Amino acid sequence: MNKTKCNLALFDLDHTLIPIDSDYEWGRFMIRLGIVDIDSFSLENDRFHSDYQAGTLDIHMYLRAMLTPLAKYSRQQLDNWHNLFMNEVINPQIQPAARALVDKHQKADNLCCIVTATNSFITAPIAKAFGIKTLIACEAETTDGHPDSPYTGNPIGVPSYREGKIKRVQAWLDSLDCDWTCFEHTYFYSDSHNDIPLLEKVTDPVATNPDKKLREYALARGWSILKLFQTT
Repeated sequence: MNKTKCNLALFDLDHTLIPIDSDYEWGRFMIRLGIVDIDSFSLENDRFHSDYQAGTLDIHMYLRAMLTPLAKYSRQQLDNWHNLFMNEVINPQIQPAARALVDKHQKADNLCCIVTATNSFITAPIAKAFGIKTLIACEAETTDGHPDSPYTGNPIGVPSYREGKIKRVQAWLDSLDCDWTCFEHTYFYSDSHNDIPLLEKVTDPVATNPDKKLREYALARGWSILKLFQTT
């Protein structure tokens, strides 16, 4: 990568660029499709969501719970369902203010990336909808290692969650023959206190639609606070 100074813009996804949790909503979508047990999975989905909000989520256990149902179906079937998910659930939630924020950084030729703890099966089409080419997400294992092969139900690699987000971003920058000093400014937009490690790493942290813990933390440190929309 050219060492000329430019800016890096990192975006969390859920409750940051969209006012819903795509992972949680995908779980509810699977329930509606009837591909998971309604009672047990609904309780589990709600419990994991609460754990995330509390900062006590076991990310490995959560990923296995969310990825296991995917291993039962072909990629074509999953992609068909995801297209329906995008049309019914995600696209109506992509709001002009979020698009404008992304567009502002893209028009300034900033290097843009979504960094999310939600798995890449769910989030890759959402990143594409925003026109963001680089996605760092939790990765799902496939049967032969090819990205388009059937899923095994297991996660692989370092989860992009809490401190793991820093590790994954650093690995990406390394792949570009770059580091944090390549950039005049480094931005990270996030709503969650779980993202405080990466927010502290960048030069310009922006608490975006912040939860209560992050709002208090941001106010104490004089960080920018941005409200793009009313979260649900």
